[in-house]
Amino acid sequence: MQIEFQVLLAACLLGVVHLTAASFAFKRQVGHAYTIGARDEGLKPSGLAGRLKRAQSNFLETFPIFLTLIFVLHETQGFDEISKWGSLLYIAGRVAFLPLYAAGTVLYRTLSWKLATAGIALLSVSVFV
Repeated sequence: MQIEFQVLLAACLLGVVHLTAASFAFKRQVGHAYTIGARDEGLKPSGLAGRLKRAQSNFLETFPIFLTLIFVLHETQGFDEISKWGSLLYIAGRVAFLPLYAAGTVLYRTLSWKLATAGIALLSVSVFV
């Protein structure tokens, strides 16, 4: 299996980690009864739960772009060195982003986001070159 597809699978797993971390942190914040109920009160996550929810939202903003680029490359000209490094930068940045955001680390969190975004940029270059 090509590295780009391996990274795509890793990114899918990372999405599950995001979902699970945000969900369990929110459950710890508001209690089991609220999370299994109708949630009519509309409580919002705060603190760690809020940071994990925002990190999850941020991941979900970039993942469809990454996924689309991988499939466009596969269906058109195939993968190359640029796409390999783009996908690796994306997953490295996204893996680093979650714990950095959860910890409230400002500068390094932004750098990890930029690393993942650079990966998307490289994949885009690979599509158009």
